[in-house]
Amino acid sequence: MGFILDGLDTEAYDRNYGDRELLRRVLAYFRPHWRRMALVAAAIAANSLASMGGPILIAKGIDMVAQDRSTRAILLLAVGVLLLGSTAWAFNFIQQWFSARVVGDVVLKLRDDVFAATVRHDLSFYDEHASGKIVSRITSDTQDLAEVVTLTTNLFSQILLVAFLTVWLARINLTLTLLLLAMAPFAALIALSFRRIARIVTQRSRRVTAKINAQIQESVSGIVVAKSFRQERAIYDDFLANNRQAYGVGLRRGLTLNTIFPILGASSAVGAALLIYMGGLATRGPGGVTPGDWYLFMQAVGFYWWPLTNISSFWSQFQDGLAAAERVFALIDAEPKVVQAGAEPVERLDGRITFRDVRFTYTPAVEEQRGGEIVLPAFNLEIRPRETVALVGHTGAGKSSVARLVARFYEFQGGELLVDGRDIRRLDLQSYRRQIGTVPQEPFLFSGTVADNIRYARPEASDAEVAAAASQVAGGEWVADLPKGLETDVGERGASLSMGQRQLVVLARVVLKDPAIFILDEATASVDPFTEAQIQEGLDTLMHDRTAIVIAHRLSTVKAADRIIVMDHGEIIEEGSHDALMARGGHYAVLYDTYFRHQSLEYVESFQPPLRPLVEVG
Repeated sequence: MGFILDGLDTEAYDRNYGDRELLRRVLAYFRPHWRRMALVAAAIAANSLASMGGPILIAKGIDMVAQDRSTRAILLLAVGVLLLGSTAWAFNFIQQWFSARVVGDVVLKLRDDVFAATVRHDLSFYDEHASGKIVSRITSDTQDLAEVVTLTTNLFSQILLVAFLTVWLARINLTLTLLLLAMAPFAALIALSFRRIARIVTQRSRRVTAKINAQIQESVSGIVVAKSFRQERAIYDDFLANNRQAYGVGLRRGLTLNTIFPILGASSAVGAALLIYMGGLATRGPGGVTPGDWYLFMQAVGFYWWPLTNISSFWSQFQDGLAAAERVFALIDAEPKVVQAGAEPVERLDGRITFRDVRFTYTPAVEEQRGGEIVLPAFNLEIRPRETVALVGHTGAGKSSVARLVARFYEFQGGELLVDGRDIRRLDLQSYRRQIGTVPQEPFLFSGTVADNIRYARPEASDAEVAAAASQVAGGEWVADLPKGLETDVGERGASLSMGQRQLVVLARVVLKDPAIFILDEATASVDPFTEAQIQEGLDTLMHDRTAIVIAHRLSTVKAADRIIVMDHGEIIEEGSHDALMARGGHYAVLYDTYFRHQSLEYVESFQPPLRPLVEVG
């Protein structure tokens, strides 16, 4: 069945933890709730005592009824059993109520921690790991860990019941009690023998679940592309293959974990038969056990074997919980690649940016081992305060990499990157990014209204400030075209708006943030000329009196830049104004003819036929 496990490799950040370390970290989440846990423990003890009282009372009742078969005696026995059962139910309710509260609080805190750790990671983390697998760890794994904690409290209650019952039985007949206790090591040995294989099959089950989650999320997110190219069958076939793999892994896990129950069942039958024989012999003669005591010992077989059977079941689920905890803590402990060497406060920036021999690759580990691709081998660039710089070049030239390094989304491997003369690695990252405004190539909107998405830049902003920011982009005329103005719902990922409208919302978001440094990766999506004019007007507003880095795809933006940087394979090969570079006739001129010339007015007019007069003269 080795083919079942293909494609279930661990993530790069996964690590192995010992059981002791995992338990220590899990218990640390319960430590703040020790008072409620103490109440749970007391309720467990009281519930165990009340539960033990039922069989003891029945055993005593059997002996009593054998001597006094009156209605009164039978009624007292029934009332006693009812009261003990009600008491056990009450304490069990207290136990379940408070343990559920504690477990809920622990899961809440654990999910807070793992999600906080996830959002702290730099973008390279999300480049390397599927988001669906990350979601699976945050949701499914934390929930499975909570279920194991609930099972632990229930098992502890059963074990406590066995301990109380053992003391009582030892007072009746020590030999039969020792016989009962002798069964325990065999059951425990059988249960514990499954420990290693239970952990392995459980981990594989979780990996295949995460793989399916990732594939479903990717398929749903890209359903438009799939339908456009009529690839619904292809993504279904991919899902079918993953689902079959999950079936194989789940079947193997189920067979492995369920094998223990028939073994334990056969063992318990042997133990029960032996106790029946020895108990029957013990009733003979004067001073032997009474029929009621014999009944109690036979009931004790179930009390002993049920917790031991539960231990076997619990152990597989406990390993399931430890595997879940291991995955959750691995995500929490994953080391970020962007690490600040300091936390120097950042006031309002002037916007001077200096690259000095910056070396950068997206895969540093691969680059070290196998000579991976170097995006920026030794990049040097000085951007003056409040200067607009347009980066142009073929795909893969390194334009986006320069912008991402300025935003501190990725870690560079060599050289220096200075902002206002200060090492970017020593700045307080949170306060630094407050002064960075980024517009990505694909504008992303969250579910909610247009106003909600603009306010995302500054959650504390008032409605008036949001409206003012929107009005600064293209005079706010675009807002009037929305069905409900700023209260228009954008839909999932902004699906209710056109691409141009999404871009205008994102620009208004950046206006509200009022950054010192503006980074724009212009979208290549086609928009109508009127919307493009609105977007360009919004860009003019944003780039005014700010340092701006623009990865340009529009001729109007390129021409408006103070300086054009032409890049090729991570190096600057030309720089200057549009007119100067065109006059030079170098690489930029070739790029202009290839990508930009068709956007010029002169090019458009060259294809228009001359106007013919309405009336022929002559």
